[in-house]
Amino acid sequence: MISPLRLLAAGAVALIGIATATAAEISPAQRGDIEKIVHDYIIAHPEVLQEAIAELEKRQAQAQALKQQASVKDNAAEIFNSPRQVVLGNPHGDVTMVEFFDYNCGYCKHAMSDMLTLLKTDPKLRVVLKEFPVLGPGSVEAAKVAVAVRMQDKTGQKYLEFHTKLLGGRGQADGARALAVAKDVGLDMTRLQKDLASNEIKATINENLKLGDELGLSGTPSYVIGKDVVVGAVGLDALKQQISTARCGKAAC
Repeated sequence: MISPLRLLAAGAVALIGIATATAAEISPAQRGDIEKIVHDYIIAHPEVLQEAIAELEKRQAQAQALKQQASVKDNAAEIFNSPRQVVLGNPHGDVTMVEFFDYNCGYCKHAMSDMLTLLKTDPKLRVVLKEFPVLGPGSVEAAKVAVAVRMQDKTGQKYLEFHTKLLGGRGQADGARALAVAKDVGLDMTRLQKDLASNEIKATINENLKLGDELGLSGTPSYVIGKDVVVGAVGLDALKQQISTARCGKAAC
């Protein structure tokens, strides 16, 4: 049995043929007859439009995924091994999960527990955190402080303490609140203020924003795992499956 979508496609092909035909090849009456057939069919079977839209969205998603995979390959050095990032977990892990986040992103707050669980339960996972302040001036201010925290913490442990406290707190994050959290977790505030004035702060944020643009990131949190980009707080199980796919080529190793 021919599906409704195939029938509609056949009608569309006929119309394309009409559009490219010369006046000598087809008459206005024939054109009108074919257009009426397609019109009447769509009116009688409107579900065809839903099927067509679903197929279009599927193809667009596939095209976007391929484009993002190419961008991951082209920008791999900065995505996975930039000196301007925080590395947690196993520094020599067999899979790297890169997270782009904003301190004022509610979804990032919920997703933080997923990242912490993965750090505790997957000894072969390498986690990279990248500040991606896209939600306003407060986010930019908080990200600047976070970069300064990273600059004086080579191990990433103080950064993680700062990160979880600031991201896990209530209310809007901004520069003042980020500085208060940095002080609370025991950072050298004199050095932090000095680092805030350095070019490294702007360079780090610009690098991350540029990467986000190259990868086509449409929101936070967003992840790069293996060769794939994952947008949104997809949940712990989905992240585990993506990590397994990168590790062994299937959803569960």
